[in-house]
Amino acid sequence: MPESSTATAAAKTRTRKPRLDRVCADAVELAREAAEEAGDAVGEHLAVEAEAERVVTHYFDCTLSGYRGWRWAVVVTRAPRARAATVSETALLPGPDALRAPAWVPWVERLEAGEVGTGEVLPTGEDDDRLMPAYLYSEDDAVEDIAFELGLGRERVMNREGRMETAQRWYDGDRGPGAPISEAAPVPARCGTCGFYLPLAGSMRVAFGACANLYSSEDGRVVSADHGCGAHSQIAEFVDTTPQGVAQSETIYDDEGSEEL
Repeated sequence: MPESSTATAAAKTRTRKPRLDRVCADAVELAREAAEEAGDAVGEHLAVEAEAERVVTHYFDCTLSGYRGWRWAVVVTRAPRARAATVSETALLPGPDALRAPAWVPWVERLEAGEVGTGEVLPTGEDDDRLMPAYLYSEDDAVEDIAFELGLGRERVMNREGRMETAQRWYDGDRGPGAPISEAAPVPARCGTCGFYLPLAGSMRVAFGACANLYSSEDGRVVSADHGCGAHSQIAEFVDTTPQGVAQSETIYDDEGSEEL
């Protein structure tokens, strides 16, 4: 037989569904007894499936509370030419519609921005994609200034990917141009033109800085250059801040408790 024909025949043999052994398939009560010895709440017989030659699995419904869709699985087999089946293995397994816990997600993938609070510790992995050894070129002039300070510089610095990810997160957050406080501010009142705006060092300087205005709600926070608020250093140039230009509530006098002289 040609080699290709032999390979095809072998492949068909491997994929051919095994024949259901009648002796093992009829051993329902034997399988039930094995399931009841393994645990409680063994329900009706659901199905029997052939696993291999003279090997079948009996499935019984599990009626335990909280185990909806789970099944008791009992593997039954017999020796060649034997007329009696024996139990090989018993287990409680989930069925196709079983109620199961959601897939476990590693804690490092479950963390969200800002979750590390006071007194909590979050170690940074050695293979963190955002960092790189400081002796490598970082494409950030501010970092390069200290990269060659052997023994004095930082051991790791943010790489380009880490900085881009950070910049996008900041820009899309509450300190970016789309924040409610920024959209409510006068259009020209952008942080990049404010006297209280302290640009960051390095490549982040182009788009971000820290607010240093004591009276602004953004004081001490990183803001984007096109962020804005009503405490801009030149706000008087953008809006009428005189008493006539500032909306005032109606003055109400309450003299109900006054005494007549």
